[in-house]
Amino acid sequence: MAGRAGLTAFKLTQAGAEMADDLGFEQVTLSALARRFDVKVASLYSHLKNSEDLKVRLALLALDELADRAGEAIAGRSGKNALIALANAYRDYAQAHPGRFVAARYPLSDTVAATSSGVKLSRMLGAVLQAYGLSDNEQTHAIRFLGSVFLGYTTLESAGGFAHTAVEAQISWERTLDALDQALRHWPV
Repeated sequence: MAGRAGLTAFKLTQAGAEMADDLGFEQVTLSALARRFDVKVASLYSHLKNSEDLKVRLALLALDELADRAGEAIAGRSGKNALIALANAYRDYAQAHPGRFVAARYPLSDTVAATSSGVKLSRMLGAVLQAYGLSDNEQTHAIRFLGSVFLGYTTLESAGGFAHTAVEAQISWERTLDALDQALRHWPV
Protein backbone atom coordinates (compact mmCIF):
# COMPACT_ATOMS: atom_id res chain seq x y z
CA MET A 1 0.00 0.00 0.00
CA ALA A 2 1.93 2.97 -1.19
CA GLY A 3 1.10 6.61 -1.51
CA ARG A 4 -1.24 8.87 0.37
CA ALA A 5 -4.01 9.03 -2.20
CA GLY A 6 -7.30 7.94 -0.77
CA LEU A 7 -6.32 7.97 2.89
CA THR A 8 -9.27 8.40 5.22
CA ALA A 9 -9.79 7.90 8.93
CA PHE A 10 -11.80 4.78 8.09
CA LYS A 11 -9.07 3.32 5.87
CA LEU A 12 -6.43 4.07 8.50
CA THR A 13 -8.56 2.47 11.21
CA GLN A 14 -9.10 -0.64 9.08
CA ALA A 15 -5.36 -0.90 8.43
CA GLY A 16 -4.69 -0.40 12.14
CA ALA A 17 -7.09 -3.23 12.94
CA GLU A 18 -5.29 -5.54 10.53
CA MET A 19 -1.97 -4.56 12.08
CA ALA A 20 -3.36 -5.21 15.55
CA ASP A 21 -4.33 -8.76 14.54
CA ASP A 22 -1.02 -9.40 12.80
CA LEU A 23 1.41 -7.71 15.19
CA GLY A 24 -0.51 -7.04 18.40
CA PHE A 25 -2.54 -4.05 19.52
CA GLU A 26 0.45 -2.58 21.39
CA GLN A 27 2.41 -2.41 18.13
CA VAL A 28 -0.12 -0.21 16.35
CA THR A 29 1.31 3.29 16.32
CA LEU A 30 1.01 6.26 14.02
CA SER A 31 4.60 5.64 12.92
CA ALA A 32 3.87 2.01 12.04
CA LEU A 33 0.72 3.05 10.21
CA ALA A 34 2.60 5.73 8.27
CA ARG A 35 5.21 3.13 7.24
CA ARG A 36 2.45 0.80 6.08
CA PHE A 37 1.08 3.49 3.76
CA ASP A 38 4.54 4.83 2.86
CA VAL A 39 3.71 8.34 4.07
CA LYS A 40 5.10 10.66 6.70
CA VAL A 41 3.46 10.59 10.13
CA ALA A 42 2.51 14.25 9.71
CA SER A 43 0.24 13.37 6.79
CA LEU A 44 -1.88 11.17 9.09
CA TYR A 45 -2.81 14.13 11.28
CA SER A 46 -5.31 15.37 8.73
CA HIS A 47 -7.26 12.14 9.38
CA LEU A 48 -6.40 11.26 13.00
CA LYS A 49 -5.88 13.64 15.92
CA ASN A 50 -3.16 11.55 17.57
CA SER A 51 -2.39 7.98 18.61
CA GLU A 52 -5.07 8.12 21.29
CA ASP A 53 -7.62 8.88 18.57
CA LEU A 54 -6.37 5.85 16.60
CA LYS A 55 -6.61 3.55 19.63
CA VAL A 56 -10.13 4.76 20.44
CA ARG A 57 -11.19 4.21 16.82
CA LEU A 58 -9.74 0.68 16.95
CA ALA A 59 -11.60 0.00 20.20
CA LEU A 60 -14.88 1.24 18.74
CA LEU A 61 -14.41 -0.80 15.57
CA ALA A 62 -13.71 -3.93 17.60
CA LEU A 63 -16.73 -3.35 19.85
CA ASP A 64 -18.94 -2.82 16.78
CA GLU A 65 -17.71 -6.04 15.18
CA LEU A 66 -18.05 -8.03 18.38
CA ALA A 67 -21.56 -6.70 19.01
CA ASP A 68 -22.59 -7.58 15.46
CA ARG A 69 -21.30 -11.13 15.84
CA ALA A 70 -22.88 -11.53 19.25
CA GLY A 71 -26.22 -10.20 18.03
CA GLU A 72 -26.26 -12.62 15.11
CA ALA A 73 -25.26 -15.49 17.40
CA ILE A 74 -28.04 -15.02 19.96
CA ALA A 75 -30.83 -14.11 17.54
CA GLY A 76 -33.78 -16.43 18.16
CA ARG A 77 -32.13 -18.16 21.11
CA SER A 78 -32.77 -18.04 24.83
CA GLY A 79 -31.52 -19.57 28.05
CA LYS A 80 -28.54 -21.86 27.89
CA ASN A 81 -28.56 -21.85 24.07
CA ALA A 82 -28.23 -18.06 24.02
CA LEU A 83 -25.54 -18.16 26.71
CA ILE A 84 -23.49 -20.67 24.72
CA ALA A 85 -23.98 -18.76 21.46
CA LEU A 86 -22.89 -15.50 23.07
CA ALA A 87 -19.88 -17.08 24.76
CA ASN A 88 -18.83 -18.72 21.49
CA ALA A 89 -19.15 -15.40 19.66
CA TYR A 90 -16.71 -13.84 22.14
CA ARG A 91 -14.27 -16.75 21.93
CA ASP A 92 -14.47 -17.01 18.14
CA TYR A 93 -13.86 -13.27 17.77
CA ALA A 94 -10.88 -13.44 20.13
CA GLN A 95 -9.39 -16.29 18.09
CA ALA A 96 -10.06 -14.70 14.69
CA HIS A 97 -9.03 -11.18 15.71
CA PRO A 98 -6.64 -11.32 18.67
CA GLY A 99 -5.44 -7.73 18.32
CA ARG A 100 -8.92 -6.33 17.89
CA PHE A 101 -10.10 -8.32 20.92
CA VAL A 102 -7.43 -6.55 22.97
CA ALA A 103 -8.48 -3.23 21.41
CA ALA A 104 -12.08 -3.85 22.52
CA ARG A 105 -10.87 -3.54 26.11
CA TYR A 106 -9.06 -0.25 25.58
CA PRO A 107 -10.23 2.27 28.21
CA LEU A 108 -12.71 4.73 26.75
CA SER A 109 -13.90 7.99 28.26
CA ASP A 110 -17.32 7.79 29.90
CA THR A 111 -18.82 9.83 27.06
CA VAL A 112 -17.39 7.65 24.32
CA ALA A 113 -18.16 4.41 26.19
CA ALA A 114 -21.78 5.46 26.66
CA THR A 115 -22.30 5.67 22.91
CA SER A 116 -20.19 2.63 21.96
CA SER A 117 -21.30 -0.89 21.12
CA GLY A 118 -20.05 -1.87 24.56
CA VAL A 119 -23.47 -0.75 25.77
CA LYS A 120 -25.11 -3.00 23.17
CA LEU A 121 -22.98 -5.94 24.33
CA SER A 122 -23.97 -5.33 27.92
CA ARG A 123 -27.64 -5.22 26.94
CA MET A 124 -27.24 -8.49 25.06
CA LEU A 125 -25.76 -10.09 28.16
CA GLY A 126 -28.73 -8.73 30.11
CA ALA A 127 -31.15 -10.15 27.56
CA VAL A 128 -29.50 -13.58 27.82
CA LEU A 129 -29.78 -13.38 31.60
CA GLN A 130 -33.54 -12.69 31.45
CA ALA A 131 -34.11 -16.44 31.11
CA TYR A 132 -32.43 -16.97 34.48
CA GLY A 133 -34.86 -14.69 36.34
CA LEU A 134 -32.27 -12.44 37.97
CA SER A 135 -33.19 -9.04 39.37
CA ASP A 136 -31.64 -5.95 37.78
CA ASN A 137 -29.05 -5.66 40.57
CA GLU A 138 -28.16 -9.33 40.32
CA GLN A 139 -27.94 -9.05 36.53
CA THR A 140 -25.18 -6.47 36.97
CA HIS A 141 -23.19 -8.93 39.07
CA ALA A 142 -23.89 -11.77 36.64
CA ILE A 143 -22.84 -9.66 33.63
CA ARG A 144 -19.53 -8.93 35.37
CA PHE A 145 -19.17 -12.62 36.21
CA LEU A 146 -19.77 -13.73 32.62
CA GLY A 147 -17.48 -11.04 31.22
CA SER A 148 -14.73 -12.14 33.59
CA VAL A 149 -15.05 -15.77 32.55
CA PHE A 150 -15.21 -14.99 28.82
CA LEU A 151 -12.23 -12.66 29.02
CA GLY A 152 -10.22 -14.86 31.37
CA TYR A 153 -10.67 -18.03 29.36
CA THR A 154 -9.96 -16.43 25.99
CA THR A 155 -6.94 -14.54 27.34
CA LEU A 156 -5.41 -17.66 28.87
CA GLU A 157 -6.17 -19.69 25.77
CA SER A 158 -4.67 -17.14 23.37
CA ALA A 159 -1.53 -16.93 25.53
CA GLY A 160 -1.05 -20.69 25.20
CA GLY A 161 -2.06 -21.32 28.80
CA PHE A 162 -3.93 -24.53 27.93
CA ALA A 163 -1.35 -25.97 25.53
CA HIS A 164 0.51 -27.97 28.18
CA THR A 165 -2.06 -30.66 28.77
CA ALA A 166 -3.57 -33.47 26.72
CA VAL A 167 -7.12 -32.30 27.45
CA GLU A 168 -8.39 -30.18 24.57
CA ALA A 169 -9.29 -26.59 25.36
CA GLN A 170 -12.63 -27.09 23.58
CA ILE A 171 -13.67 -29.72 26.12
CA SER A 172 -12.78 -27.41 29.00
CA TRP A 173 -14.68 -24.59 27.29
CA GLU A 174 -17.80 -26.74 27.03
CA ARG A 175 -17.48 -27.70 30.71
CA THR A 176 -17.04 -24.04 31.61
CA LEU A 177 -20.23 -23.09 29.76
CA ASP A 178 -22.14 -25.91 31.49
CA ALA A 179 -20.83 -24.63 34.83
CA LEU A 180 -21.85 -21.05 33.96
CA ASP A 181 -25.36 -22.20 33.12
CA GLN A 182 -25.58 -24.07 36.44
CA ALA A 183 -24.22 -21.09 38.36
CA LEU A 184 -26.81 -18.80 36.78
CA ARG A 185 -29.63 -21.25 37.49
CA HIS A 186 -28.61 -21.33 41.17
CA TRP A 187 -27.54 -17.72 41.47
CA PRO A 188 -27.29 -16.58 45.11
CA VAL A 189 -29.60 -13.72 46.02
